[in-house]
Amino acid sequence: MNFELFVALRYLLALRKQAFISLISLFAVAGVSLGVASLIVVIGVMNGFTHDLREKILGVNADVIVGSFEGPFADYRELAAKVAATPGVVGVTPFVYTEVMASGEKGVKGLVLRGIDPASAGGVLSIGKDMTLGKLEDLGAPGDLPGVIVGSELAQALGLHLGAMVNLLSPAGKKTAAGFSPKIVPFRVAGVFRTGMYEYDSSLGYVTIAAAQDLLGFKNDLASGLEIRLADVDDAQDVAKLLRDKIGKFPLYVRSWMDMNANLFAALKLEKTAMFIILVMIVLVGSFSIVTTLVMLVLRKTKDIAVLMSMGAREKSIRTIFMLQGTIIGAVGTVLGFLLGVPASLLLKKYQFIELPPGVYPVDYLPVRLEAVDLLSIGLAAFLLCFVATIYPARKAAALKPAEALRYE
Repeated sequence: MNFELFVALRYLLALRKQAFISLISLFAVAGVSLGVASLIVVIGVMNGFTHDLREKILGVNADVIVGSFEGPFADYRELAAKVAATPGVVGVTPFVYTEVMASGEKGVKGLVLRGIDPASAGGVLSIGKDMTLGKLEDLGAPGDLPGVIVGSELAQALGLHLGAMVNLLSPAGKKTAAGFSPKIVPFRVAGVFRTGMYEYDSSLGYVTIAAAQDLLGFKNDLASGLEIRLADVDDAQDVAKLLRDKIGKFPLYVRSWMDMNANLFAALKLEKTAMFIILVMIVLVGSFSIVTTLVMLVLRKTKDIAVLMSMGAREKSIRTIFMLQGTIIGAVGTVLGFLLGVPASLLLKKYQFIELPPGVYPVDYLPVRLEAVDLLSIGLAAFLLCFVATIYPARKAAALKPAEALRYE
């Protein structure tokens, strides 16, 4: 143990005999630890919220979508074969998109209806994993009525259950002499899914492509587009560029999940940054307490500093002693903050005891996700603030003149 660290530790241990300075030191440690713990929990929640939201959005929607500006097109099977051969693509499925009215025992509700291919949709969408009643394969099972899979919130709102009948009303009806007549087709509930996102669970339904084409009155085998799953979702922009070069001539277009949700995730990133800056202020308050502690300690130890300097201690050593003291206080506060914040985050993640009201937030519980980069950034930010707080008191201590300090002793 070197000289500066030895003296710094002796001064810290002696603080218990100086009640007022000791109390300020405790406030400094508490301020830093609370700030660090708050940062860990809040940033963990922001990470969890962003990650869960992305997973749920990419579960219901594809990583990349290929569509046409001119509406449904016919050669989607040949196009799907070209897309499947693109590097980075692990799954391709066609879809038909429309909006209809669903009528059940308890009322009528608007519904976003998607026609899918049950054989290939499971490799692209999470619908197969989200099923709570029935199976995805049951969607295309033969029967008197075509099958439909609905969200759990929608099933509850309309009083639907497995095997129940629901009428779907499409605006793409027939034009008669009496005016426009919408088309109504009865469907059998083949399954119920739950994603955890109220927006999807309350207004989304799936049928087979053939059933959707019949409901919309398509005379030919048409699809609204292709949904594509990638090996790595972070490569969406690069794969989308490859697809544009390969098949992206007008009227076809290619959009990645980043393009379609850019504003949402940019807002979440901005909110995370703002919360980080705000909560760092708590650590800053704790660092101000470190300044107060060290300034008062310098005033109390003026004689000791003068004696050390008269015995040969250099200004650098005196400065190092007080910088080590403040740094140790900050380090203790940071470690205590981690010991408080990390277990709290893990408990919140495991037990999910904070529920969110459905319909207000896109998830139904408070998610938490701890990332090593964020934990490292929080630790470094807290430690740096505490270190910067030691500079002024340490310089004041090193600027003392031994002769003047001992003149009246």
